[in-house]
Amino acid sequence: MPHPLFEKHKPLLAQAMVAIKKRGYWNPYPESIKAYGENALEEGRVAFEAYRDAQFYLDQPGVIERGGAEDSPYGLSLNISYPKCHPDTLINAAKSAMTAWIKAGPDARAGVCLEMLDRLNAHSMEMAHAVMHTTGQGLSMAFLSAGPQAQGRGLEAVAYAYREMKQVPETALWEKPQVNHPGLRLAKTYSIVPRGIALVIGCSTFPAWNGYPGLFASLVTGNPVIVKPHPSVILPLALSVAVVRQTLKEAGFDANLVSLLVDDPDTPIAREVATRSEVRSIDYTGGPVFGEWLEEHARQAVVFTEKAGVNCVIIDSTDDYQGMLKNLAHSLSLYSGQMCTTPQAIFVSRDGVKTPDQTIPIGQFELDLSRALNVSLADTQRVLDLLGAIQSPATMARIEASRELGEVLLESTALHHPQYPDARVQTPLLLKVDVADTPAYAEERFGPISFVVETATTLESLSVAERVMREQGALTFMVHSTSRPIWQLSEEISLRVGVALSFNLTDGIYVNQSTGFSDYHGTGANPAANACLIDSAFVASRFFVVQSRHPA
Repeated sequence: MPHPLFEKHKPLLAQAMVAIKKRGYWNPYPESIKAYGENALEEGRVAFEAYRDAQFYLDQPGVIERGGAEDSPYGLSLNISYPKCHPDTLINAAKSAMTAWIKAGPDARAGVCLEMLDRLNAHSMEMAHAVMHTTGQGLSMAFLSAGPQAQGRGLEAVAYAYREMKQVPETALWEKPQVNHPGLRLAKTYSIVPRGIALVIGCSTFPAWNGYPGLFASLVTGNPVIVKPHPSVILPLALSVAVVRQTLKEAGFDANLVSLLVDDPDTPIAREVATRSEVRSIDYTGGPVFGEWLEEHARQAVVFTEKAGVNCVIIDSTDDYQGMLKNLAHSLSLYSGQMCTTPQAIFVSRDGVKTPDQTIPIGQFELDLSRALNVSLADTQRVLDLLGAIQSPATMARIEASRELGEVLLESTALHHPQYPDARVQTPLLLKVDVADTPAYAEERFGPISFVVETATTLESLSVAERVMREQGALTFMVHSTSRPIWQLSEEISLRVGVALSFNLTDGIYVNQSTGFSDYHGTGANPAANACLIDSAFVASRFFVVQSRHPA
């Protein structure tokens, strides 16, 4: 008998299956705050405030103490304590919970997962405030990234995984004709068997958007999931786990299929758990050092990583010079550059930037880009939401240290936030370097730090950018050019390096934005990521197919 939650969400799943094939714009979760009610933002704020100076409740086994060390980048004291559970207990509980979940089958699991996403959507405003005050995102971005867009990513993972599982027939009749013989007949049964316990390691900047794909891809394919949030950004994933566990319980399954594993910066636990034999898949987003460590040492698991890279921009020519500057300035400012897709190295030929009317000298371009950044930062209220706050003190220190790497075109300055006077708000730092200053620009410098790299020609710009992206990795590659030969060379580089390419963005679409159901986020083809969010390969290795057969 079909599970009632599958019947409830079957039309939505069918729409999602069409969406992942067409790759156009689609998201069933409203991206307008107004759609959630007239007082939704305030209700979300009140719900968030209730967590401050309190104990976060999760009915999990193996609680040994309580912990949590979150501080708001906006200067608020959070003082939230979470249950800290022994990994052995969570692993054993997850193993015990698996059997009924496996037997439920793909339809039931998909239905329950879609119900989870539906309930998470109802918590979008609460989640927005939680993400704002742990990651530093502006409230508008926090709502979108941790609300409807993260939920869309979770739905996309469910759709991909469901499609892969349903390509395997449940039964088959095998018949082989024989001469002068009645023939051979076998009845065969095929079962989806999960890989085993999944570990999702959360990041400090986009915990839901980066966390939901792995969480739901593993869960819908039958795997229990242990969620290990970043120690400075716990609340968003704790809220998610609480909703998921409650949904499992009400759907008749063991809530311990999903659990929260909390640690702190002084006693990290991810390395220990990641190499446990019971952990069979790992999803990680974060810095390259630990990502590479996981790839090297967690040999018992299939590891999906999104790490760091140097995203490059080529400026050759444009038919909308002001639109190009405005778009680029916005991309450099958005969430203070704390996105894995933010441009860092902007390559410009000393020949200047060709426009329909004239060629802009490189010195003038550098001045104009600096002015465009200042213009984008002129509206105080808008810019505070655009920049957000600096998530980590380490990023603040990186901004200070980066000033010595080149000639400062635009200084990074602190901004006062009228509502949160202790907020860490910084304007972008723009530097000028020569193409020979490779150590300066060819290393990821996470935060609002970018470089104008002066080259001899556009061809040199392309050549150096290709080398940097191949060696360091990249998630985005943007080219501004009206020349078809430059387009062709750029497309060839994109294919060789395995990096997403954007041409001539001048309107309201920005290179550092990635859209669910349409964009393939990462490719797995360069060092920035070993997997794509989301494609068939991202989900297919999370389960096996086991057959049985007998004479028919």
